[in-house]
Amino acid sequence: MSPRFALRMLAAVVACVTICSRPATAQPEHPPNIIYFLSDDHRADFLGCAGHPIVKTPVIDGLAAQGVRFSNAFVTTSICAASRATILTGLWERSHEYTFGMPPIAPEIVDHSYPVVLREAGYRTGFVGKFGVSVPKGAPEQMFDSFVPLNRNPYFKKQPDGSERHLTDIVGDKCIEFLDGCSAAKPFCLSVSFNAAHAEDSDKENHYPWPPAEDGLYEDVTIPPPLVDTEYWKTLPAFFHKAMHRTRWFWRWDTPEKYQHNVKAYYRMITGLDRNMGRVLRALQEKGLDGNTVVIFSGDNGYYKGSRGFAGKWSHFDESLRVPTVIYDPRLPDKDRGRVDDHIVLNVDLPATMVAMGTGQVPSSYQGRDLTPLLYGEDPADWRTDFFCEHLMDRFDIPKWEGVRGERFMYARYFENLPEGEFLHDHKHDPLEEVNLRDDPEYAHILQEMRERCDELREVYGGEYSIERFPTLKYLRQQKQQQNQK
Repeated sequence: MSPRFALRMLAAVVACVTICSRPATAQPEHPPNIIYFLSDDHRADFLGCAGHPIVKTPVIDGLAAQGVRFSNAFVTTSICAASRATILTGLWERSHEYTFGMPPIAPEIVDHSYPVVLREAGYRTGFVGKFGVSVPKGAPEQMFDSFVPLNRNPYFKKQPDGSERHLTDIVGDKCIEFLDGCSAAKPFCLSVSFNAAHAEDSDKENHYPWPPAEDGLYEDVTIPPPLVDTEYWKTLPAFFHKAMHRTRWFWRWDTPEKYQHNVKAYYRMITGLDRNMGRVLRALQEKGLDGNTVVIFSGDNGYYKGSRGFAGKWSHFDESLRVPTVIYDPRLPDKDRGRVDDHIVLNVDLPATMVAMGTGQVPSSYQGRDLTPLLYGEDPADWRTDFFCEHLMDRFDIPKWEGVRGERFMYARYFENLPEGEFLHDHKHDPLEEVNLRDDPEYAHILQEMRERCDELREVYGGEYSIERFPTLKYLRQQKQQQNQK
């Protein structure tokens, strides 16, 4: 075991002791099957069951009506690479140290990923769609009995007969093929990772190519303006003004015509993935496996969709961090169906939840919590009231930051852009986070408390971001220097 991984493991154990208690239980006599659907670039409010007046998500809505929707679900890092690594490993970004441009996830961490743990417990494991992370050679074979990575660029794929098929529909096809090999004799865990509704970044004209089945949908609708005024970005520090948020704004949202066209296309992509979820669940039912299959749906990160004059995600505002999360368990009693739970839950909780459902316990390395008690209507006295969040990608136009999101206050510091890059928001009086209270004397004590809390949690997950403490950062910068010299 490497010294760095030993430190990660120690931090995880400390986190388990100081942040959450998770008593082990006996392995279930009849472990449930698990299907985990993950969408891309999908904000929490872009669901019919979340009250969205336009976008149609009948399958997800149905799962919520018979299961539990978590209204305060967040990611700890708002970018697909780091978020998906967190979901696989049960670790914060600062602990697994993976995002775009970094070396593969360490083998020791892969050994504790939820697919490996479930497979070792007797599950048949499958993956279909956007993997989104780099792992050591041979790791996919270690994690999955069936591994079918499918990526966009382009979304429409040539078929053997010369026709084209949309990637979202192909994902549905491959999931059904996996289910054809499943039976009640062996539990399975199928991880389904849609590329939708991520834009086709390489295509500046047709950013959101939707499946043909959604042609014409929303055409007669006028899309309301973004959540926060599009001039808001001008109130932010200068380092935001040249960030990727603004670059991609001009690709997608900067004219009324672009906005109307692209939002409708984006919504069609969401409806297309919802439709394919329905295809998979119908196949599950036809095989008679639905009575013992837990279905989980979540998003890998939020999405601005023009709000604040921003494209993308990456930063600390709620549009970026908050994601949809729904869990349907056919074993739920009637009294717990259709509930909306408002506890703070995180993407890092999902692997803990799946492994706990399958094995009766959570690996000691995991930093997240099993959501099963919340699913069954419990209100644990020790449940989190805040969480550490961060974004550490080393890129000139995505500023790094770390912070704490609590039930009332949001604190963030863009630590390479201080002092102007420090934020404090009060959700009680400012739910859209439009006012920065950093310099308000009435909030000085809250600011100091949040700074200290941020430091406290940061130490649990890996400490201050520096070359000395994060060797992979040193590696990355050496690689960049070598490329520049060429």
